Amino acid sequence: MHGGGKMKAAVLYAPNELRVADVKYPQVGKGDVVIKVKAAAICGTDGRIISGKKTKGVRYPSVIGHEFSGEIVEVGENVTDLKVGDAIAVDPVVPCRSCVYCRIGKENVCLNRQAIGYEFDGAFAEYVRIPEVALSSGNVFKIPQGMSFEAAALAEPLACCINGQKNVGIELGDTVVIIGAGPIGLMHVQLARFSGATNIIVSELNEQRQQAALNCGATRVVNSQQENLLDVVKGLTEGVGADVVIIAIGIPGLVNPALELARKGGRVNLFAGFSKDDMAQIDVNIIHYNELILTGASALSREGYQQALTLISSGLIDIEKLVTHRFVLDEINEAMATAQKGDAIKIIIHNN
Repeated sequence: MHGGGKMKAAVLYAPNELRVADVKYPQVGKGDVVIKVKAAAICGTDGRIISGKKTKGVRYPSVIGHEFSGEIVEVGENVTDLKVGDAIAVDPVVPCRSCVYCRIGKENVCLNRQAIGYEFDGAFAEYVRIPEVALSSGNVFKIPQGMSFEAAALAEPLACCINGQKNVGIELGDTVVIIGAGPIGLMHVQLARFSGATNIIVSELNEQRQQAALNCGATRVVNSQQENLLDVVKGLTEGVGADVVIIAIGIPGLVNPALELARKGGRVNLFAGFSKDDMAQIDVNIIHYNELILTGASALSREGYQQALTLISSGLIDIEKLVTHRFVLDEINEAMATAQKGDAIKIIIHNN
C-alpha cells in the first residue's frame, strides 16, 4: 500500500461537502512518519468547520480531524526515536517555538502555529503523515502501556480543558458552574472534581447528558428550562455565587446570564468557541462592580497534552466512558449528523 498507492479519506471539498474519496497514500519524508489511524474522534469544532462557520486555517479540499491516535507503519530515514509498530498519539497543534508567544510560555497561541487537520491533512483517513516539524517539536507521544487507542485520541480535548482550567484557576473547595454537558463540559467536570472543587453544578437541557454529568462527578445538574439556575447557585452558596463559571457551549445568549452566576471577584472562562460574527450582549457593570476576572481558552500546549495522557493512563480521569458511538470511516457523514443531534457524547471513527 506504500509508494504510489491509494487510501480512503474523508475530504472536505467545500462547506457542507464532506465525502469519502480515494486519495494518494501519504508520501513519507526523511523526517516524517506515517501512521495507520486507529481512532479519530469528532470534535465540536469539526462541525463548525464542515458547516463553514469556522474558516481560520481551513483549506479546500483537505482532510480534517485532529483528535487521533494510531500505529506507525512507515518511518522516514532520519527518524531515530520511533519505529514501525509504535503506538502514538499526537498533539495536533505544532508551535514554532520562536515567536513572542512561544517564548513567553503561550505556545497554544503561537503566531506561526500549524496544525494537523488544518494546514496538514488530518485524521479522518486510513493513514496520516505526521510531518517532521511535529516530531522535532515534541508533539508526538508514545501511548502509555495499557492505554487504548480511543482513550489516547481523547487526550487532545482533555488537554484543551486543562488549558482552560489553568487560565481560570480552580482551587480546593471552590463552587464551579459548568454551562453545557457536551464532551468538553464533561471533561471540565472531571477536571474540576480532580482539582478539589466541592460543588460542581452543571447546566444542561439534554437528559442523557445530565446523567453523564452526574456520572462524571457533578454534584448537581440543572435543566434551566425547569429551574432557575441563578437561584440554585445562590441557594448552594449562601447567596454569594460561584467561585468559577465555565461556559462550555458557544451560544451568545448564555454569556450574560453566566456572568451573573459568579460571586464578586469570581472567575469566568469563555471556553467554547463561537461562530464567526456571533456577538454576545454583556452588561459591563456586572464585570465592573463585581470585579470579575474573565479568561478565554485557545487550543492546548504540549505540556497539557502530556498531563492529559498521564491523568488518563493513571486512571485518575476515566475518559473512555465519554465514548457513546462508534462509526467506520465510510459512515463519516452519518457520524457528523449524530454529533450535531446532541444525544451522542463522544464519537470515534475507526477504519474498516
